[in-house]
Amino acid sequence: MEKLLEIMRRLRAPDGCPWDRKQTHESLRPYLLEEAAEAVDAITEGDPAKMAEELGDVLLQVAFHSVIGEEEGTFGYADVERAIVDKLIERHPHVFADRELHTAEEVLANWERQKEEARGPQTPCEKVPRSLPALARGYELARKLELAGDREAAVRALAAGDLEAALWEVVKLFAEQEENPEVALRERLSALCSNEP
Repeated sequence: MEKLLEIMRRLRAPDGCPWDRKQTHESLRPYLLEEAAEAVDAITEGDPAKMAEELGDVLLQVAFHSVIGEEEGTFGYADVERAIVDKLIERHPHVFADRELHTAEEVLANWERQKEEARGPQTPCEKVPRSLPALARGYELARKLELAGDREAAVRALAAGDLEAALWEVVKLFAEQEENPEVALRERLSALCSNEP
């Protein structure tokens, strides 16, 4: 990691790369989303070499933002690392303290409770990142709001030409089944594209 940070500092130096020097937290947002999506694709493909490469690209984004933070005097890589280490220890009291949690469901409930305590009360819309793809965000919102899907309502909406309402009903149906529609559609597209001539 130190070598990666050194390279990023060199690229951002006055005699470094003009493109890298020009970047900001805001300008890098699309690249972070893209690199995360490419890492997900590599995981789906199951190719370890590609996974390592794509996860490295995600790590590059962490380094890039950390160096920009250093330059601005707002945060550095050590702060990023400390924040996640502290969070992992705090959110796993059944491993690092004397709290007893025995099931994955208990662990998840504890994690959510601790998040709420740390951030304060939030509406479901505030709990779900706005930058998630729409299907994934809709799924998470439907889950958090415990909304039930309605097959007949989806069919009626389609018949009426209201594609948005139909799609929302379908997303709620996915949430009921605890199946992420973003992942399901990605897998369907992957299968479709792998059968191309």
